[in-house]
Amino acid sequence: MLRFLSGGESHGQALTAIIEGMVSGLPLTAEYINSQLARRQGGYGRGGRMAIEKDQVDFLTGVRNGLTLGSPITLIVRNKDWANWEEVMSPHPGAKIHERMVTKPRPGHADLSGAIKYHHDDVRNILERSSARETAVRVAVGTVGRRLLEELGIKVFGHVVNIGGVVADVSRLSIEEIGQKATGSQVYCADEKAEAGMIRAIDEAKQAGDSLGGVFEVLVTGLPVGLGSHVHWDRKLDGRLAQGLMSIQAIKGVEVGIGFQVANLKGSQVHDEIYYSREAGFYRSTNRAGGLEGGMTNSQPLVIRAAMKPIPTLYTPLQSVDLATKEPFAASVERSDICAVPAASVVGEAVVAYELAAAVLEKFGGDNLAELQENYRAYQSYVKQV
Repeated sequence: MLRFLSGGESHGQALTAIIEGMVSGLPLTAEYINSQLARRQGGYGRGGRMAIEKDQVDFLTGVRNGLTLGSPITLIVRNKDWANWEEVMSPHPGAKIHERMVTKPRPGHADLSGAIKYHHDDVRNILERSSARETAVRVAVGTVGRRLLEELGIKVFGHVVNIGGVVADVSRLSIEEIGQKATGSQVYCADEKAEAGMIRAIDEAKQAGDSLGGVFEVLVTGLPVGLGSHVHWDRKLDGRLAQGLMSIQAIKGVEVGIGFQVANLKGSQVHDEIYYSREAGFYRSTNRAGGLEGGMTNSQPLVIRAAMKPIPTLYTPLQSVDLATKEPFAASVERSDICAVPAASVVGEAVVAYELAAAVLEKFGGDNLAELQENYRAYQSYVKQV
C-alpha cells in the first residue's frame, strides 16, 4: 500500500514527507522533482513568497544512485526564509513568539476554527501549517507517483480552464495540443485569447486589492481499464481522487467528466455508449464519464476538474474580530498571491498522480519495478483477449 505523511510549517525550517510502499528500482532524481516544484512556483499572479523560495528537494532516505530502494523515501524541501524566522519559529523554549503574534483570524482561512479547536491564543500556530506552502512537499510526493506512471506509459498534465470567470475554449484541441499550448502559457491555459483575458482580470484584481479563483482540469492518458474498485466505498477511485483534490487548500468543488452538467441532461445525453471491434476491442466514442465508471477506470482518458476559491488573504483586508480583545478589526495580511490557480493545477496534477500510482500498485503489486511491469504487461495481454 502506498502512503505518505508530511510535516512542516510555512516559515519553519523545512517541509518533509515520508513515502512508504514505492517499488524498488524506479529511476528517480531530485532534478526531476525540482522541475515540477518550479512549475508550482510559476504562473501569472503569484506573490512575494515566490521571489524568496526557489524550491529544491533532497532525498534523506530510500534512494541510492538514482534508483528507489523499496524502503521508505524521505523527502525534504528546505525553507530559505527560515533565517528570518528562526527566533520566532524556534521549537525551543524562549522563542520570541510574541514578536509576530497573530490574534486577528482571517476570513476564509483555518485561523479561527483551528485556534479554538487546538486552544491557541496565537493564530500563527494554525496558519503556519494550514498555509498552501505545504503543497510544495505534496508536489514532491506526487511527482514520485508520476515517475512510476511514466514507466507504464501513463501521462498526467493539467491546464487552467477558468480564472475569474474568463473561460477557456479547448473543445477543438486534442489532449496533446492542450498539453503543448498550456506549457507555454503564463497562466497554464491552452486558449491564447482566454489567457489574455485572464491576465487582464488578474491585473484588475491586483489594482483593487482583491484576489481571483478559477478552475483547473487534470487529464490523464494511457490508463488501463480496472484501476480502483466498485466493491467498497473507500476503494472507489473517483472518491479517492475527489478527496485528494478537495484536500488541496482553497479547493471547494470537484467534478469528473461532464460533472455538474449531468443534473441538467437526460440519460441519453450523459452515458457513453459501448462498441466493439476486433481491432480496438471494447471502446466508446464519447467520454462524458471522464474515464471513470463505477469507481473504476474504463481505459478512456481521465478528465477531472477542481474549482479554487479566491485566496482569502486580501491586500484590502476583510473585517474580522480580534481573538484576544473581541474587538472588530481588519484581518492581518500575510504575503499572498492575487491568483494561484495555475500553481494549483500543478498541485492537482501531483495529487492525481499520487492516487493513480497508489491504485496501480494495489492492482498490479510487486516489490520492484520489473515485477510490476511484468504484471502490468500480463494484464494488458489478458484485456486484449477479452
